[in-house]
Amino acid sequence: MSRCRPPALRNTALLATALSLLGFATLSAPVIAAEAPADVVYATESAKAAKSLILDVVHAGARLVAVGDRGHILYSDDQGKTWTQAKVPSRQLLTAVYFVDDKHGWAVGHDAQILASADGGLTWTKQFEDLKRESPLLDVWFKDVNSGLAVGAYGALLETTDGGKHWEDVSDRLDNEDQFHLNAIAAVKDAGLFIVGESGSMFRSADDGQTWEKLEGPYEGSLFGVIGTAQPQTLLAYGLRGNLYRSTDFGSNWEQVELKAARGALEFGLSGATLLADGSIVIVGNGGSVISSSDNGETFSVFNRPDRISLSSVTAAGDGNLILSGQGGVHTTLPNGAEINNKKAGL
Repeated sequence: MSRCRPPALRNTALLATALSLLGFATLSAPVIAAEAPADVVYATESAKAAKSLILDVVHAGARLVAVGDRGHILYSDDQGKTWTQAKVPSRQLLTAVYFVDDKHGWAVGHDAQILASADGGLTWTKQFEDLKRESPLLDVWFKDVNSGLAVGAYGALLETTDGGKHWEDVSDRLDNEDQFHLNAIAAVKDAGLFIVGESGSMFRSADDGQTWEKLEGPYEGSLFGVIGTAQPQTLLAYGLRGNLYRSTDFGSNWEQVELKAARGALEFGLSGATLLADGSIVIVGNGGSVISSSDNGETFSVFNRPDRISLSSVTAAGDGNLILSGQGGVHTTLPNGAEINNKKAGL
C-alpha cells in the first residue's frame, strides 16, 4: 500500500509547504478533547471538487481516496480517470488521510478534526475535533484497525487504542518543550515510527509510539515529510528548498541527498512521497517537482513539470502511472510526473 503524508502547501495560493506559511507561531496551545457538535454540517457538493486544492491521496485497496479543501473527500475506482465526492461531515481543510486496509481509513485536518471511514472512503463520520485550538492536525498513521496516532501543530500527538472511539492527548511523551509543529509520521521497516517537524525536529519510537526518543537532526529548517524505504532501518526526511536526507540506521546518522535539476540544484520545497510496489520512491513538491529513486533513496532523478504547479502528495495510479495531488486537484501522469498527453513531446 502506498502512503505518504504531506502536511504541506497551505498558503492562500496553495497554503504553501510550511507550517510557518500557515501563519502559526510557536507557542503554547494544549490539545483538549472535545465532542463533535450536535449539528452536523456537511461538505458542499461541487462538480469541481477534483480540481480544487487536494492535499493527500492514498490507496484503500484498489480504490483511490483523496482529501483537501472545504472538507472534500473524493474516491476513484478507475485509477483516477473519474472521481466521486463522498458525503463528509466537515467543511474544514483536510490535510492527510491513511487507510490501514481496503475498508478502514482516517482523515485529519483543521480544528483538530479526525474523520473515519469503514467502507473504503464512501462514507465518513467525525470522531474528534477541538474548535478551541484553531489549529490543524497534519498527519495520521494506524498500526491496525484499533491503534493509531495523529500529529499536528504545536506539538500535538493524539493516540487511540479503540479505532478512534476515544482519542487521548499524549503530547507529553515527546521531548518537545518548544512545541514545534509536527508535520509527518511514518513507519520505518524493521525499526519503528518516525516523526519530523518544524526547525528540523525529529523523534523516533521503537515501540509503536509508547515512548519516543528526540534526535539531533542534520537540518535546522522545517521538515515536511518522512518515508521509510523498502530497505530495513532506512528512511528519507525532506523539507524546505529541496533539502533531502537519508538514514540507514533509523535516524542515528544522516547523509544529504543531492538533487540536480536541469538548471542547477533543486531549490523547491518537498512535501509528499510514496513507496511504490516495486520499491521505488517518488517525492513531490513546489514548482512541479517530481523526483524518483530506484535505489532506496541513494540517488534521484528530477523532473519539473512545465506548469510548475505546487504538489503535495503522490501515489500509484495502479497502471504504472502516478496520481499527483495539490494545486488544481488530482492529476494522472506518466511515471516521471509528466502529463500523459505530452508523451509524444518527450515531456
